[in-house]
Amino acid sequence: MLPAARWIAARIGRAVLVVWLVATIVFFALRSSGDPLEAILGGPGSQAGPDAVAAARETYGLDAPLAWQYLVQLWRIATLQLGDSYARKQPVEELIAAQLPGTLVLAVLALALAWVLAVAGAEIVSTVMPQFWLGAVLILVFASTMRWLPATSQPDDAAGLVLPVITLAVPIAGFLAQVSRDALTEADAAPFALTSRARGAGETRVFLRHTLRHAALPALALSGWAFGNLLSGAVVVEVLFARPGLGRLLQEGALARDVPLVIGVVTIVAVLYVAVIIVSDALELAVDPRLRRAKRQSLAVPETAVGS
Repeated sequence: MLPAARWIAARIGRAVLVVWLVATIVFFALRSSGDPLEAILGGPGSQAGPDAVAAARETYGLDAPLAWQYLVQLWRIATLQLGDSYARKQPVEELIAAQLPGTLVLAVLALALAWVLAVAGAEIVSTVMPQFWLGAVLILVFASTMRWLPATSQPDDAAGLVLPVITLAVPIAGFLAQVSRDALTEADAAPFALTSRARGAGETRVFLRHTLRHAALPALALSGWAFGNLLSGAVVVEVLFARPGLGRLLQEGALARDVPLVIGVVTIVAVLYVAVIIVSDALELAVDPRLRRAKRQSLAVPETAVGS
């Protein structure tokens, strides 16, 4: 198998493992928290009779053994047929498709702003600001007191995006600033940069041809992590700012013990996170030829061992 194909196969295998672990943990955690039949029958206080309860259990497969229900859920994930939401009585795929764009816009804008703040010199103190605390402060100052920006956010409201994006971006910016600063300092003092200066290259040329390229590697790796962190942080931010998205969808599903909906949302988030990590790994290989050589050598070891 070619090294590139082997690399892709390894990443896909890890992605499948991550999705399986996430789906398994969420499924059994939800089922251990209580019977999802409550969500199916209309929530707490339902006056459904025994016949209605029995019919609902049969319709949704809740009368089958738990192990069988678990296997059915895995099959739905594998075939991308996530079933119907217990509470909303709609296909989970449609619910996710309606809310996914808003969450992606929020995460992408927050990552872009985080990098802007990092390049501008964000202090490390920003990393210790919890998102729920920062969001509450921003609402108090800019929405309640100054009334410059709305406290709630809607998908088609540009002004409503400002506070949620800042809330997500500021804690991440501190980490990005620290890693970028350390990487630039290390690359600027590396032998290749010193050799380039000794040959008469100016600081601008050294920075663009050598320092920036090598300092970009940890930044690329951290961007993948940061995007995953922003997706998880969207749960808090979307609830705090009453913004439609996967975060609020996940919260509502968890409170209602809506198993198909929660597993569907968590699975999509896990797939997005793994995809971003794979892309960041590929970009690292593209930027640094040393990583490509090391990867080819590591992938060639098994064949050498077999041949010997």
